[in-house]
Amino acid sequence: MADLSAFPINDKWPAKDPSVLQLYSFPTPNGVKVSIALEEMGIPYEAHTVTLSDADVKSPEFLSLNPNNKIPAIIDPDGPGGTPLQLFESGAILIYLAEKSGKLIGNTPAEKAHIIQWLMFQMGGLGPMLGQLGFFYKFAGSEYEDKRPQQRYIGEAKRLLGVLDGVLEDKEWIAGDFSIADIAIAPWINALDFYGAKEAVEYESFKNVVAYRDRFYARPTVEKAKNIPPRTPA
Repeated sequence: MADLSAFPINDKWPAKDPSVLQLYSFPTPNGVKVSIALEEMGIPYEAHTVTLSDADVKSPEFLSLNPNNKIPAIIDPDGPGGTPLQLFESGAILIYLAEKSGKLIGNTPAEKAHIIQWLMFQMGGLGPMLGQLGFFYKFAGSEYEDKRPQQRYIGEAKRLLGVLDGVLEDKEWIAGDFSIADIAIAPWINALDFYGAKEAVEYESFKNVVAYRDRFYARPTVEKAKNIPPRTPA
């Protein structure tokens, strides 16, 4: 059995089964990317609830795994060459898991390139822009008298949804077959509901995006993984 005692995070979130992949996360759009991927790929794992409080994400134990104090992060006890691997950044984790399992990353170099292209679209555009929209529309930024930042991110959200809507015309998934690109993108589209921003961005006008999001959340693996790990630690 793998020994994870050398990893300080194991002191705060001890592994019950150190032989399987350890996921440290919370069910945010970025967090559920990894639980969904693990379920889709059939990789055994153990999930640990790391709340977004400073007591968790800024604890010495978590910072030892991710110095950027963001979820998700993983430890794979069966990393390359059989050596345990720790990894953070949801996009990097998705690529690693896809290559490890040989699933959801295409069958040719060209397919892989296009899948990673759309994964980067989410990492560099959709996620950051919708995250800012959430701040300025629902959270503390919504109280600012100057509404120009809010309008800026509403406009950018609509632009990005328009990009997706056009690409999804007559397509079921964003880059051909279902892939890690879809796992990255769809949870962020779903965040518009949490932000209460669907009407502001005219969500229902993007018919292809609406149907895409619904297809994604109809998958049994997504239904299971969307609340992994639970918001409240067991």
